[in-house]
Amino acid sequence: MKITVASGKGGTGKSMVAANLAWSLSGSGQVTLVDCDVEEPNLHLFFREDPSTGTVVTVDVPCIDTNRCTRCAECARFCAFGALVVTRERVLFFPEQCHSCGGCAIVCPAGAITETPRPIGRITTRGISPSLHLVTGTLSEGEVLAVKVIREAKEAAGTGEWVIFDASPGTSCPVVETLEGSDFCILVTESTPFGLHDLALAHDVTIQTGIPSGVVINRSDGKDEAAHRFCEEHEIPVLAVIPFERKIAEIQGSGDLISRRNAAWYDRFQSIGRLCRSLVEGA
Repeated sequence: MKITVASGKGGTGKSMVAANLAWSLSGSGQVTLVDCDVEEPNLHLFFREDPSTGTVVTVDVPCIDTNRCTRCAECARFCAFGALVVTRERVLFFPEQCHSCGGCAIVCPAGAITETPRPIGRITTRGISPSLHLVTGTLSEGEVLAVKVIREAKEAAGTGEWVIFDASPGTSCPVVETLEGSDFCILVTESTPFGLHDLALAHDVTIQTGIPSGVVINRSDGKDEAAHRFCEEHEIPVLAVIPFERKIAEIQGSGDLISRRNAAWYDRFQSIGRLCRSLVEGA
């Protein structure tokens, strides 16, 4: 069962929901938690620092043989991202702008371009407990190819009884890549005008990708009529409502989990997971 936890905006409590869900479900099954918010991964903050194994994520970029290059500029004309600029004296390459499509090597009439790997990020794997593992994707500073790191983080997670992906906020390409292949999406929102606006955007992404979804309303002040009305109108199940309480904020703010400190929340997050599975199996 693969579940993506997403939100249309940052700060809704998406990572909190993902971490608590993973911790609770690991009490009765094998869980892999994957941090796909590769530009600012933070799930490791909720768990003790165990020794981790890591691999480097690379992309192929052009390497130009100056002895064979005729400076015809076919490569520069092909590149839609401006990563190659050809002058009369030399070819300039800007690696941060390269999207590793390989097209420049194909169009070069002199065969002067080969490809070489360039590191852009890292995947680390931690054993949190015998039944819970955390995979973290980290995009290197200044890099832009988040999708490549997310894809490799998902591959490192493999398949299992429960795989939970914590997506980046928003609705752009990294979120779509994280959703790819998921069985269900949990949309975390808050009952504010911004929260509901971005919930609508995120829900539209799940519709476009054909992935069923449910909503968790976080930081509820008891005035969630607009959020419930939106869910009713779009036939989205409300999986849980998490109240806006000082105690919850203190626990989470200290780097702990409410499901680890409170048996009632442990059971509640387990119920969220079971409900997601039943909604998928009953679809």
